[in-house]
Amino acid sequence: MSEIMTIWAEWARPSAGFPTLQWSLLLAVAAAAGHLLQRYLGLPKVAGYSMVGAFAGLAGFSGAVWPLQGAGLFLLELGVAVVLFEAGSRLSLRWFRHNPMVLVQSLLESAATFAAVFLVLRALDVELAVARPLAVIAVAASPAVLARVVADIRASGLITERALALSTLNTLYALTLSGAMAGLMVRPRHVLADTLYPLAVVLGLSFVVAALLALAMRTALRVMSATSENTAILLLALIAAGTALAAQFGASAALAGLLGGLLLKQLHPRPWSWPAQMGTAASILTMLMFVLVSTVAAQGHWNREIALLVLAMLAARTLARTTTLCAASFGSGMRLRQAFWTGCAMSPMSSVALLMASGYAAASPRLGPAISAIALPSILVMEVLGAIIATLALRRAGESSRPWTAPSPGRGADAPAPPDKVHAA
Repeated sequence: MSEIMTIWAEWARPSAGFPTLQWSLLLAVAAAAGHLLQRYLGLPKVAGYSMVGAFAGLAGFSGAVWPLQGAGLFLLELGVAVVLFEAGSRLSLRWFRHNPMVLVQSLLESAATFAAVFLVLRALDVELAVARPLAVIAVAASPAVLARVVADIRASGLITERALALSTLNTLYALTLSGAMAGLMVRPRHVLADTLYPLAVVLGLSFVVAALLALAMRTALRVMSATSENTAILLLALIAAGTALAAQFGASAALAGLLGGLLLKQLHPRPWSWPAQMGTAASILTMLMFVLVSTVAAQGHWNREIALLVLAMLAARTLARTTTLCAASFGSGMRLRQAFWTGCAMSPMSSVALLMASGYAAASPRLGPAISAIALPSILVMEVLGAIIATLALRRAGESSRPWTAPSPGRGADAPAPPDKVHAA
């Protein structure tokens, strides 16, 4: 390939370069694979995107480097910020006043997941400074994968809404703790203030960026239609600007996106539909994000010891999450069976986890490789397997309206779905 490129470079004058061609073809293959996987096997498209990215990464695809930096890092942060902004904008804090057990359920589930993963890793002789970041990564579910699964199988109902809400909340906790922990890796701790300072910086700066984003969108919604094409362009541009601003000042772009959506919901409590024009742009961005995540995650090196740690970590994560949700289901409006399927639907790990792992790798050259060695294989497994588990869980719960069988010739698998219900949350 290098010789071919050398000959080609003597006469060719490409406008964008060979990496652009590589990524274009990779995304084309991923789009086709996602369509075929859903049409003939009934599985979510994200599983096809992730498999193609994993094959590319295992084959030595050079389009993504670890730890992430430059354009790759920005695109991942932007994709995560867009997904989390939408997730946050559907979560109303007023809901917790009427059903406070949901918040209790979320806190218990996150704490139990952290504790279980941490204790299992320590029991397997993983270094303390490595086990703690990995436990924080394990806390975060993937609202991006879950939202994509919900859209693909057209799921709706109590379990779907609860899984999305709990995934959003535990992502909020994980991003906050992850940003603070990355700061502590490069900052000596002598007193309590040294420990709290990185937490305050990440949360405070992210909140400022989120507030600016929410106020700008609230002002725009006063004079623009929520379904307008220009509103969709404005929203995407503002999130991109917020992502760049957060990175510039040391805030978390993903956390700023989530908080921005959450603040917008409080400033603009009236239900509003995600702009339809945003769908295509967001779909391309999220597909790129999933392919990028699996391509990078596939660069991790497997061996017997790593495989054992990964399996132990994922088993502890799944068991702690489902058990805690079932135990805390009393008073939350859910039966035990519904709580179990909710925990299964929260299985995926993807872009948020990779973003946190990249932050650790960039913050500490000493601890970063050890964290990445376990985190990357875990993310790769749970991006694919987690999407399949979430699909099966929502189907078994009876909340999917898309049949397993392939659609009739007159209606393709990618035909527009019926308009989604607008949830007041």
